[in-house]
Amino acid sequence: MREQAEGRLSELRAELQKGQQVLAELEARQAELRQTLLRISGAIQVLEELLSGTAPAEGMLLRPAGDPIPAGDPIPAGDPIPAGDPIPAGDPIPAGDPIPAGAG
Repeated sequence: MREQAEGRLSELRAELQKGQQVLAELEARQAELRQTLLRISGAIQVLEELLSGTAPAEGMLLRPAGDPIPAGDPIPAGDPIPAGDPIPAGDPIPAGDPIPAGAG
């Protein structure tokens, strides 16, 4: 009787471990899928804006959210940041790049 219980306990522990591993893999896949859907949704929004004529002005640079601003890229003169527009999370300002005079 004891040997049967110990055997069953061992089987259940192995089953639990496999189940936890599968769950972790599924959760990782779910996170990847959410990111993919978010990118697709953003692309749809951009294309809809382009087609409806409410897109940003011609020549305005667009970049994916979360991409850091490359070091050494100057802020173009005459393109002030509109008041009240928050800086997106994940866009670090490179160290050592001073803000140009008159850009604030």
